[in-house]
Amino acid sequence: MTIIQEIINKMEGYCAYQERCYKEVEAKLYSFKVLPEEKETIITHLIENNFINEERFAKSFARGKHHYKLWGKTRIKNELKFRGISVRNIQAGLDEITNEIYLENFNTLAEKKWHNINEKNNLKKKKKFVDFLTRKGYESNLIFEKLNELDNNQ
Repeated sequence: MTIIQEIINKMEGYCAYQERCYKEVEAKLYSFKVLPEEKETIITHLIENNFINEERFAKSFARGKHHYKLWGKTRIKNELKFRGISVRNIQAGLDEITNEIYLENFNTLAEKKWHNINEKNNLKKKKKFVDFLTRKGYESNLIFEKLNELDNNQ
């Protein structure tokens, strides 16, 4: 078995273990110190055999990050852009998150955070609340609507 074939087998396992994007596969091949022409051969093989599929990656990434880490659409979009995913595939990924589930998760997370902030100063409490949800990647209009709702119910 040639070295290239061994690397292809390793990369097939790497891609089969969890969804990978082109950039992640490229970085892994770089760690193997593969020559540029060999890298193209390996990546072409992985794409042709459906080990790398960026639309599938974007959908899986968006579902997973929202469901398990409760990330908002802004953060998911930015992370996918950082990974070099196309705008079309990013939109396909975001379409995997239904509005009902998105808003339900947002409201649950926001209410939990609001009640867990132990801050006497109301302005500081609001800032911590907004900063947290902004880091999570939620849209500012959602955050401020929820902030007003929770602040008025105090």
